[in-house]
Amino acid sequence: MKDPLRLISEAFDARAARYDESAMHRSVAAATAAFTDLSEARVVLDVATGTGLVLREIASRDVEADLIGVDISAGMLDVAQSHLPQARWIEAEASAIPLASASVDVITCVTALHIIPDVGGAAAEWRRLLRPGGRLVTATFRKIDASGHGAPVVGTVDRPYPRHHEPYSSPTRIAATFEHHRFALRRHRDWSDGTDDLLLAEFVVDGTSS
Repeated sequence: MKDPLRLISEAFDARAARYDESAMHRSVAAATAAFTDLSEARVVLDVATGTGLVLREIASRDVEADLIGVDISAGMLDVAQSHLPQARWIEAEASAIPLASASVDVITCVTALHIIPDVGGAAAEWRRLLRPGGRLVTATFRKIDASGHGAPVVGTVDRPYPRHHEPYSSPTRIAATFEHHRFALRRHRDWSDGTDDLLLAEFVVDGTSS
């Protein structure tokens, strides 16, 4: 059986040329950029950046920060580079990012947590990279059941790699998941385009000020 990271990179390489055709992905990127507090950010890192939609949205807001995108798909990074050449693009996995410790103010991870094979390892790496008071912002898929509680998302599109939505599908679930990884949930909001329901969440490393 192929390594999950290889399956993911190959799948997204194949989708790279048409990825930006998704109105949902473009809209979520814009919503995430609007949700994220960038007022004092000097360095913004987007993990699993894909074609760089989030960083492209941030750049359009005239944010004076260094923008860095990380992904394991070379094909997606090629597209990102073509749209935002002034950013820095790194081919690397989420748990092994070649940047200095305490060098990043904001980390974003949008619609990717459910496919990252080692979220614990990634979270440890993000704690290493964040400066004191830094923020982690995520966007994850959720589904609201009749009682108003988050329910596991069941994907309708077949993918060749494992997906695990449930730990990130409601504020309670994602808070508990990241508390285990030493991040504290500070705020969140729901987002929907009428078809897909997502949860935007902001975390700080446990023990830092808000």
